Amino acid sequence: MINKFKATADGMFNIYEHSVRCSLGKGGVRPAGEKREGDGASPLGIWPIRYVFYRSDRLSPPQTALNVVALSPDDGWCDDPSSPFYNQHVKLPFAPSHEKLWRDDHVYDLIVVLGHNDDPPVSGMGSAIFAHLARPDYSGTEGCVAMKLEDMQAFLRVAQPGDAIEIHV
Repeated sequence: MINKFKATADGMFNIYEHSVRCSLGKGGVRPAGEKREGDGASPLGIWPIRYVFYRSDRLSPPQTALNVVALSPDDGWCDDPSSPFYNQHVKLPFAPSHEKLWRDDHVYDLIVVLGHNDDPPVSGMGSAIFAHLARPDYSGTEGCVAMKLEDMQAFLRVAQPGDAIEIHV
């Protein structure tokens, strides 16, 4: 059975019957077909969980049945719609526009890569939609789902390969 975890526009993330606080896009939520690169919106829909990145210099590997990959300082994610590597993990240095996954803040200490616009990626329809750690004030993301470390760890303990996160109104 596929587990579907739900992030709602009112800032709640459901882990089975337990709800925790989360933040979504600073641009609100919008239907996936209306999602555009850089709009700051979280795409409505059901997004399969692909795998997990973590900062091994800051955290132990999370307890999870999901595939886990340790980040390194040269990890990035292409957000350039004109690149053939759009919405894909890349290694830095990388000339096209990209996001650095190895950050000074802590929001990317744990990253759950979601299968939004990746099979295959459609240029300009949004990239780097992740579940990651929230800022202390739960300010809006660039389109991702964010929660505090303890809640992310609880979610990862129960998540299974084939599970998905639904971003819902």
